[in-house]
Amino acid sequence: MTMHGRQFLEHFDWWLFLAVLMLMAIGFINLNSAGTATGYPFQWRQLRWYIAGTVVMLGLVVFLDYRLLSTYSIPIYLFIVFVLILVLLIGKSAGGSRRWLSLGFMNFQPSELAKLITVIVLSSYFYRNDRPQYCLKDLWLPGILTLVPVYLIYCQPDLGTALFLVIIFASLVYMARLRWTSFLLVLGSVLAVLPFIWEKLKPYQKGRVLSFLFPERDPLGAGYHVLQSKIAIGSGQIWGKGYMAGTQAHLSFLPEVHTDFVFSVWSEEWGLVGAVFLLSIYFLILYRGFLIASQTRERFGAFLAFGITSMFFWQVVINIGMVMGLMPVVGIPLPLISYGGSSVFTTLLGIGLLLNIRSRRFMFQKGKRRV
Repeated sequence: MTMHGRQFLEHFDWWLFLAVLMLMAIGFINLNSAGTATGYPFQWRQLRWYIAGTVVMLGLVVFLDYRLLSTYSIPIYLFIVFVLILVLLIGKSAGGSRRWLSLGFMNFQPSELAKLITVIVLSSYFYRNDRPQYCLKDLWLPGILTLVPVYLIYCQPDLGTALFLVIIFASLVYMARLRWTSFLLVLGSVLAVLPFIWEKLKPYQKGRVLSFLFPERDPLGAGYHVLQSKIAIGSGQIWGKGYMAGTQAHLSFLPEVHTDFVFSVWSEEWGLVGAVFLLSIYFLILYRGFLIASQTRERFGAFLAFGITSMFFWQVVINIGMVMGLMPVVGIPLPLISYGGSSVFTTLLGIGLLLNIRSRRFMFQKGKRRV
């Protein structure tokens, strides 16, 4: 083995990799229970995505120099914008939304990939425009680059994912260090346009917000999902009811047991102990991700690692928050646990880039490649 090969393996983040494998194992076990409750084998379709995503993830680590993503960030951005426009024109409709592209053998949701590409494009911008601090005039271009996919995704309509891109933008702006005066101006502007945004929301979107604020006002309607989810989580108590013994899911009280409310299924069957165990794995992944960002010696890699880890963090916080009634139900999947090939594949791509950045630490010194 060459010197670079040995260094590459020494810098490979085995803790991160093993934590991801554990999450996929939990996801398969949990979806097996959810599939039994609904009569559909979600777990086997998810397993194919786990395998395909893991192969691509490891391929990214070995064969890709992540810095190429900065070089080709503009073509990558134009690609996702084109695909999102394509979704609006010829995308597959389901449940009143047009979010998927049919590829013949599978349906793919480009808005999931747009999350990761937004991280890549914004990381490239802040890498190329290095400043000690940023003010509002420095953010007009990354703001436009974010708002284009936000608008296209909102038109599907998918308000949750559209707002999630805004959260990614805010996270990377935080990493870049925005002046306090600029931050307060942005915050004031957001608060000022909230009434306008509220008027533009569709009735079902307003219903989700109102059911979050007042779930008891319509317990058999808009508030039903959250109330049943809270019952499922609470009824698991300390040790849970046992695998495949959760009554809320298996007696069809709990909706969307394979997507939005997978954490509720897990908590009911495995209790507080199981929930803490799952959250501990997420914490380990987040810790390793932010550690990679802080230790990376190259600016683009630092922004990319921070953005990917932030993306992972916010998905966990929002999904668990909404099933516990702490946030509105906005359809954000729980990473590697919720059913959905597009989400799984995008998440594993992001993990692959984190492993890639970590494994190439030895190639850089003070931002320059060693020779």
